[in-house]
Amino acid sequence: MTTLTEQAAAEHLAARAFAPGLPGFVGVTVDLLLDPARTPTGRRPLRHGFLDARSPRVVVVSGPPSPGLETALRRMSDDLAAATRLMDRHGLTVLPFATGTVHPDGPPHAYGTATAGIRIGLEAGLDDAGPLGLRRRWVLAHTLTPVLAAAFANAPLRHGRPTGWRSVRQALRRDLPVLPGSPAVPGQRIPDNPREAGGSRFTADVRTAWAATVLDAPTVTGRSLRDRFRSGARIAVDDLGRHLAALRPPVAARGHLEIDAVDRQPGNGWRLPAAVITALLDDPRAAEEAYAATIHLVDEPRLWERAARDALTDPVLADAARACFLAAYASLARHGATRELRDALADFTDRYVTRGRCPADDLLDRAAGLV
Repeated sequence: MTTLTEQAAAEHLAARAFAPGLPGFVGVTVDLLLDPARTPTGRRPLRHGFLDARSPRVVVVSGPPSPGLETALRRMSDDLAAATRLMDRHGLTVLPFATGTVHPDGPPHAYGTATAGIRIGLEAGLDDAGPLGLRRRWVLAHTLTPVLAAAFANAPLRHGRPTGWRSVRQALRRDLPVLPGSPAVPGQRIPDNPREAGGSRFTADVRTAWAATVLDAPTVTGRSLRDRFRSGARIAVDDLGRHLAALRPPVAARGHLEIDAVDRQPGNGWRLPAAVITALLDDPRAAEEAYAATIHLVDEPRLWERAARDALTDPVLADAARACFLAAYASLARHGATRELRDALADFTDRYVTRGRCPADDLLDRAAGLV
């Protein structure tokens, strides 16, 4: 077994961060939080993708990369129906929220093993400085994710009682910067507008930034890989791979771009974050509008904490969310999305975004006996 140096590990991660590709393919993954906590073991094929057990509480329905949003949504609908039937046969109930037991001060690995979310996989983008370049998409994804986390927050309770957070799940991320890795990247500078973001003056090395994020992230022991390297630990490529697989940052470079910023939604609500994320990153016009609405968030203090605790009662996040959801709806209309999907997004925007609310507020109202 060949062990790595810290520098070799960083180079390994950077080299495998992105497989550049033209945006178009979409992958959707939906976690299911179960009661009681006894998931079926092993990987099971579904009609299009797979069902895997991540922990005793969480099973994962992973759809394949699909040519376009509508195909991805249709395939995931089929697979979720099959997964639900399977859970019924095992006497398990799929809960309609993101977590019921996690403490906001819990360990980082609780994010992956005891909470349920929705992840969207998109092409990394082109390896150039244009509007679909991976550098601009990387920055936009990071400035967008706290807004999405706030808009779709759906985990305010622990053992049925309010926690003071609208998302206990996102509270586990409250110390994250908006754009991680930037202090470790020489020459990093965030452009002020989307046109500059696609230009040559944007010098951020996103591969190096991703490698720094992975090395600095805590492992299940609470120590980072960088700390372990510097204490003389022997770390092999397989160890690096296991750490990478367990890592759940809001934005990940896994060859493609993975967005993991949204709590599990009730019913068919998983479709809306998939639609919003895809529209705002893959449609150049919507991406420019989202970039303009969110780039200033890089300098906002404690933004992940505010997203988890306050959601859209925070006026800064609320303003950004309104602009982003309008841009997403316009994109879906331009690209001929179904009336059903557009109406669902319009209803969510009216019910929550324009009113400074999120799905967690419905749970809190019920817990307080207001509904």
